[in-house]
Amino acid sequence: MAAELHVELVAADRSVWSGEATLVVARTTSGDIGVMPGHQPLLGVLESGPVTIRTSEGGTVVAAVHGGFISFADNKLSLLAEIAELADEIDVQRAARALERAKSDADAAAERRADVRLRAVAVH
Repeated sequence: MAAELHVELVAADRSVWSGEATLVVARTTSGDIGVMPGHQPLLGVLESGPVTIRTSEGGTVVAAVHGGFISFADNKLSLLAEIAELADEIDVQRAARALERAKSDADAAAERRADVRLRAVAVH
């Protein structure tokens, strides 16, 4: 069994993160899933939520992911997201304002996106 897996986190508009990892945790329609080297092949639908990547160097990368797919085979994990942004890229004040605006507008989808962004920053 390999000690690491290759991870590609891709959004519709760009490659967000690529590298070697020892563990990736993501939310799917079936619940939270942790993928480690040697995991069974899988194909799933991503739910909006934070994705946590434990890098081979011992660091942690956290991204807010909004929908998409997760695929794993031959120690290669692909996260193909509709929207994804690294926690380091998220403007916390802007996300908090967006959350308040979405609540006042009763926009459930926008509220969910803003909440996921803030949770990704909190995990990070």
